[in-house]
Amino acid sequence: MNPESTDEPIVYRSVVLKDVAPYQYMKVCLVLEDKSTKVSAVDLKYFIISGLKSLHGEVGAALHFDVFKYDEDTLTAFLRVSKSGLVKLWSSLTLLGFYNNQCCAFRVLQVSPFLLSLTGNSRELELD
Repeated sequence: MNPESTDEPIVYRSVVLKDVAPYQYMKVCLVLEDKSTKVSAVDLKYFIISGLKSLHGEVGAALHFDVFKYDEDTLTAFLRVSKSGLVKLWSSLTLLGFYNNQCCAFRVLQVSPFLLSLTGNSRELELD
């Protein structure tokens, strides 16, 4: 019996998966007024937690996030946060304005549900 000769119609289904990734990854850069200031990874995490606490209280300070990679020279970090906590983390980063009595700002460079997509940036691509 030929499977193509059956009288049953072929049914096609479209499957779309939305928000299947449990985490969001952020590439952020801390811009300081004094470029010579060094910030360790521990100080960076504490600074972010204090921003979460000041904006969202104790519940915000309890938000779980990870610092995957941090470069002290460029003050650039890769953060991982649950997708439900992304808005809280992002908003607290946006409102942080002072680090050790000097002006500062967090620049959110990239956000993605996939860590691999943060390794490259088409805006910085240089073609020869």
